[in-house]
Amino acid sequence: MSVRRALGVLAGVALGAAGTRAARSVVDGATAEDDAARWTRTNYAGRPVDLRAGPALAAGLAGAGLGAGVLGGAPRTGVAHAVATLGAGAAGLHDDLHETPEDRRKGLRGHLGALREGRVTTGAAKIAGIGASALVAALVVDRGRPPRGAARRLVDVAVDTTLVAGSANLVNLLDLRPGRALKAGAATSLALVAAGQGLAAVPALGPVLAAVTADLEEDDMLGDAGANALGAHLGVAATGLPLPVRAALVAGVVGLTLASERVSFSAVIDRTPVLAAVDAWGRRR
Repeated sequence: MSVRRALGVLAGVALGAAGTRAARSVVDGATAEDDAARWTRTNYAGRPVDLRAGPALAAGLAGAGLGAGVLGGAPRTGVAHAVATLGAGAAGLHDDLHETPEDRRKGLRGHLGALREGRVTTGAAKIAGIGASALVAALVVDRGRPPRGAARRLVDVAVDTTLVAGSANLVNLLDLRPGRALKAGAATSLALVAAGQGLAAVPALGPVLAAVTADLEEDDMLGDAGANALGAHLGVAATGLPLPVRAALVAGVVGLTLASERVSFSAVIDRTPVLAAVDAWGRRR
């Protein structure tokens, strides 16, 4: 890695951590007079948790990706990070704050079923918003690639859009226990570093580290805003991989998403000793 790219990585991590904390202060101040119930949910253990961590994490991830990209010599990737992360975060936040009991359809099947009934749920609106921002991010990334034929460009953009949007949804499916989505995000980021995507992937660790303590202590919850944003950020980081690898990742993401319609991820984790130990690590007793 060149000196410039290394400096971009370090700057991205620092900007992400500082930006997440600063954004949380801003969100707290802007919502101080809101009804507390608007930003409070009950977690799996019956404890009240604060959703304001979600938009703060989304802002920190956007700043981390953009800063690392610009300072590290990959501005298009930085812009793609900001577009995908903020788009997914905004779509998720709308679902967090405006979901009604009638909107609470489980999984893609539930939201598509509501559409067939003529009802647009907040979840369906979220899917559309994440898809649109993922497409824009994919187009931005693609403009930085070498010239190719129209068919190959179409394939690249389709794969990248699905990868970014699918990753946003998949990480959100993990946000059912304290720290789980953030641990998965950190592990994925490190895996992408090992695959040569350090400049795009490492900056996510700054916001993750800034948010993880309150999440593990069950004071905060990422909600759709934070989890969708984290997944979208990781999806953009993976767009630098070769097409066959990206296609394999898309297959995995789609497969896990479809499996979640029938299988409980929490049940699988609880039945697998290694996964259960990692899942419980750092969590309050």
